[in-house]
Amino acid sequence: MTGFIPVNEPVLDGNERKYLNECIDTGWISSEGPFIREFENRFADRVGRKHGVAVCNGSAALDAAAAALRITSGDEVILPTFTIISCASAISRLGATPVVVDCDQATWNMDVSKIESRITPRTRAIMVVHIYGLPVDMDPVLELAARYGLSLIEDAAEMLGQTYRGRPCGSFGDISTFSFYPNKHVTTGEGGMIVTDDEALAERCRSLRNLAFQPARRFVHEELGWNFRMTNLQAAVGLAQLERLDEFVARKRAIFDAYTRLLSGASGIQLPVASTDYATNANWVYGLVLTDAVPFDAGEAIRRMADRGVGCRPFFWPMHEQPAYLKDGLFAGERHPCAERIARRGFYIPSGLALTEEQIARVAAAVREMLA
Repeated sequence: MTGFIPVNEPVLDGNERKYLNECIDTGWISSEGPFIREFENRFADRVGRKHGVAVCNGSAALDAAAAALRITSGDEVILPTFTIISCASAISRLGATPVVVDCDQATWNMDVSKIESRITPRTRAIMVVHIYGLPVDMDPVLELAARYGLSLIEDAAEMLGQTYRGRPCGSFGDISTFSFYPNKHVTTGEGGMIVTDDEALAERCRSLRNLAFQPARRFVHEELGWNFRMTNLQAAVGLAQLERLDEFVARKRAIFDAYTRLLSGASGIQLPVASTDYATNANWVYGLVLTDAVPFDAGEAIRRMADRGVGCRPFFWPMHEQPAYLKDGLFAGERHPCAERIARRGFYIPSGLALTEEQIARVAAAVREMLA
């Protein structure tokens, strides 16, 4: 064995060092600085939006986006149960109620056929979350949002560079969000972005990320905001990364194709869907789901892979099974069997941009050995 293969390793060999040195040389290292606005503008343009608002992480982007829509106590927001908790917590922190739907067995995205049955007079918004590599089937969601007069929040954290029917992910919501955590296609270490075509929403997000300071009376506050600001240092890294997005997406798809070629025919695992009629998998991560014939769960699979020098991560745990919500009585008695199953039997293997061909072959061999 030639060393442990981590689940992710970013690629930082473009203009990152050059731009960071420029920040240091000029002294612009805080949340003021020219890279922030340039990153916002270029990012928004890349995903087909008019406005970009950079923030300190993807979770903060969701918090500010929901608050900008003035979601509040008594409101309900429909979202997938199979997602990261940031999505639900952005709703519940505002006093609103997250209402969840199950996922699709094949794509792992929210089952859009289940959304309408969960709409009530209290429903204010739908939050779609594009999962792992394929986008949510947006056309039915857009039709529902228009018919019922609902806002649409689009969490595209994992989907920069992906499209739905040729249109960029992140261009569909009234307000959409991204994450720049190190395992994303573009990273700033920590960081996030809110994008929208609505100038009023964009201005509100800019205020909320900056403690809701007022231009005329800076330290007199009409409402409470957060310090969600991104630094010029982070934006400098983000800009350098964004310059290579097409290259990174192509590399991710090459990793997907290599894994699929090496693991096709392996018994005991469901491979990710390569494409649908609306998108080709952009492989944020390469997920595997153990079939029911395998006598152990994902946790044991991850342990066995670690013994073979390969880092893996479990799938998301469903919102309706989160202890933080169950102890307060939310989701009592709810069952969403698809999400429950893949949470227990799903995991993803190393998928980072720095993976070599030799590492990909080692990982695939380890998967086959682990299942033997």
